[in-house]
Amino acid sequence: MGVRLLVAASAAVLALAVAARAAEPDAARLYTENCAACHGGDRLGAIGPALLPQNLGRLKRDEAVDVILHSRPASQMPAFGDSLSRAEAEALAAYIFAAPEALPDWGMAETAASHIQHVDPAALPDAPVFDADPLNLFSVVESGDHHVSVLDGDTFERLARFESRFALHGGIKYSPDGRFAYMASRDGWVSMYDLYSLQMVAEVRAGINTRNIAVSGDGKWVAVGNTLPGTVVILNAADLTPHRVIPVVGDRGETSRVSAVYAAPPRDSFIVALKDLPEVWEIPYVKPKKPHYPGLVHNYEPGMVEALGVKDQAFQARRIKLDDYLDDFFFSQDYQNLMGAARNGHNGQVVNLIVGRKIADIPLSGMPHLGSGITFDWQGRRVMASPNLKEAKITVLDMQTWEVVTELETLGPGFFMRSHANSPHAFADVFFGPNRDAVHVIDKESLEIVETLRPRPGRTVAHAEFTDDGKYVLLSVMEDDGALLVYDAATLELVKEIPMRRPVGKYNVANKIRYEEGTSH
Repeated sequence: MGVRLLVAASAAVLALAVAARAAEPDAARLYTENCAACHGGDRLGAIGPALLPQNLGRLKRDEAVDVILHSRPASQMPAFGDSLSRAEAEALAAYIFAAPEALPDWGMAETAASHIQHVDPAALPDAPVFDADPLNLFSVVESGDHHVSVLDGDTFERLARFESRFALHGGIKYSPDGRFAYMASRDGWVSMYDLYSLQMVAEVRAGINTRNIAVSGDGKWVAVGNTLPGTVVILNAADLTPHRVIPVVGDRGETSRVSAVYAAPPRDSFIVALKDLPEVWEIPYVKPKKPHYPGLVHNYEPGMVEALGVKDQAFQARRIKLDDYLDDFFFSQDYQNLMGAARNGHNGQVVNLIVGRKIADIPLSGMPHLGSGITFDWQGRRVMASPNLKEAKITVLDMQTWEVVTELETLGPGFFMRSHANSPHAFADVFFGPNRDAVHVIDKESLEIVETLRPRPGRTVAHAEFTDDGKYVLLSVMEDDGALLVYDAATLELVKEIPMRRPVGKYNVANKIRYEEGTSH
């Protein structure tokens, strides 16, 4: 009798377990039925963005559940609250936050197949279709509803507003003549927009998760730095057709994500920051004047070179090996030296690109945001000033001795710092914490904070950017019902307010193409 009761109890437990498993939502089926049409059956994205952990870094899982049930503002995604239970939404969120069994690949064939040509470049007009100065335009990324506005930097009127790819990176880049704007989305789409005729020219998907892009100094190439897969993709700047895919691989076959890619016009090269290898890569986009010899060399004599792995062609990476990982850079104006910092809170390094090695350590604690640093002359010396993402300070460094000149105490960690050669002021936001509504104004001669602007108390105000002549500075109210605030850079008086949907990045054409000392490169 006891045995029969035990068998019956075991059978009941087993039945309950089977029933429980049957009641659990089938996340893979739910994804296929509700998500695949827009986000792709492989989760790599289609008309909607990719749904992989690498692409969801800014979204928390509980927030994803709410998006599934209630939709997302300023998107085409429907709300599934009427057709899916909360348990099913939670299962879907867990599914998209889980890494696939095998990392997806995205190479030359996939990139080429994604290419879209909206307009034949040969059919574009020779002159702008408007009267504004084409070099004093601003491209403004409005992430609130995924649009970009083109702004006249003299009248501060909109010339155009067009829909962008989802999650567009705020750092728009320009062709050397200022005609074309190049944009990258977080899920790999690169777009080319004609600022003369105000229309999209071409698009291509160059990766699954993209960090940023850079345009070569000769205007012929666009480099795309990817975190998934770990590659640098070279596109033809004329129409975005793919030219080459360069895998980022170390000595033992280990791959690395790309932190950022930069153009170094004086060196005719791209500089690549890596997250997972203690190296900096320099990729020339023309045949180098002097070959690079990474291996053993028996003879350097021209015409009689005997060496292993000679790098003497365009797009062959020169790997500069370092003591530590560097994923944030700042360049001297001549691009001979780069200053790099890792996210470890310790010191940074100065790397000389001519000799290809570290030449100095620099005392940079916290988390300096070198990518938003600026340079200017102070007491006959060239100095660099950098905000800090972790500590409430701005560090000013002497660029000859690499010593700290001073550290300015701020109201909190900041993200962006900007100035202009024609302005006596530098502007630094307080991006994080309770004082995110504050923007410090720094006198570049006294190296003191002389004013703190709070134009919208309680709201995030950040990212200063100057007009081409340095007379006006624009600040972003980074809220969904935000705005661009135009200030007189000398008197600090507010002269205009332009409503915008969370303007996260804005760049003046002239300042970017001439690599103005007060803006990011």
